[in-house]
Amino acid sequence: MSERAAPPAAGPLVDTFGRIADDLRISVTDRCNFRCTYCMPAEGLAWLPRSEILTFEELTRLLALFVRLGVRSIKVTGGEPTVRADLPNLARMFRGAGPELDISITTNGMLLDRLAAPLAEAGVDRATVSCDSLMRHRFAEMTRRDALEKVMAGLKAAEQAGLSPIKINCVVIGGTNDDEVVEFARWSRETGYEVRFIEYMPLDAEHAWERAKVVPSREILERIDAAHPLVADGHGPEPAVRYRFADGSPGAIGVIASVTEPFCDTCNRLRLTAEGMVRACLFALEETDLRGPMRTGAGDGELEELIRGSVWGKWSGHRIDHADFVQPARSMSMIGG
Repeated sequence: MSERAAPPAAGPLVDTFGRIADDLRISVTDRCNFRCTYCMPAEGLAWLPRSEILTFEELTRLLALFVRLGVRSIKVTGGEPTVRADLPNLARMFRGAGPELDISITTNGMLLDRLAAPLAEAGVDRATVSCDSLMRHRFAEMTRRDALEKVMAGLKAAEQAGLSPIKINCVVIGGTNDDEVVEFARWSRETGYEVRFIEYMPLDAEHAWERAKVVPSREILERIDAAHPLVADGHGPEPAVRYRFADGSPGAIGVIASVTEPFCDTCNRLRLTAEGMVRACLFALEETDLRGPMRTGAGDGELEELIRGSVWGKWSGHRIDHADFVQPARSMSMIGG
């Protein structure tokens, strides 16, 4: 259908299935100070040359176009976004481009102890911190960094800076950290953080993903519910299905069942990579280049047309659980979370 008809020239960013894209993930760097086993090899990856990364001005210009096209919320991602020099200044520029935007950041938390307050002052609303284990030795094994204490300090700093509600992203891998889900729920009850369990997805640079290591979200919920009864709290455009604790305790549980119960039919998100490529799906095999046209003089109208075309061509879903699934060549750190 997308080949037979042109995308609308006006109105919201819509695809051929009627989904409206109003949520944008902006990757500000491909670099990362962790080496998570499910993302990249221990030696890291070949980082993009600085000249290929979008400048602050280029990122802000593109964001302004997305806002004009109906984007209402953005998440600043990477790689690890906090390793981008002068990130608070970029956040301030983003806030200027979209005064009404909901701006959040997804980070591993290692540098939040010194950046949380400047980011909040610059206009960031909320923080989501990745944390896959509450045990120091296992955290070090999964991230290849002995940094759990630094992450915990970053969480405290985020709380003090008002980057709330704080969400925790936990990738659950069978035989690695799935025995901690109840402990994470207990931690949520103690801290008030919303812990979101993410099914293990095929987004690693080494393409070593194994379907057998996926722990279904339904099983995670059953384990937690047996220890701390849960009550469903609805499902909006966010990928996470949310649950609160039946006894009224603070905190919440979310599950992102990308593999076993994909939410593609309600997906409202786009991604802009650090080098200026638009991805209409996390698992897309094609990207739309904005950097090239922008650097050769393209006007806003031409760039908006490219964005509309990218969204219009979005496929129905990623097909992870189908025999014909093809894993993207680039890992999560290159795509943007």
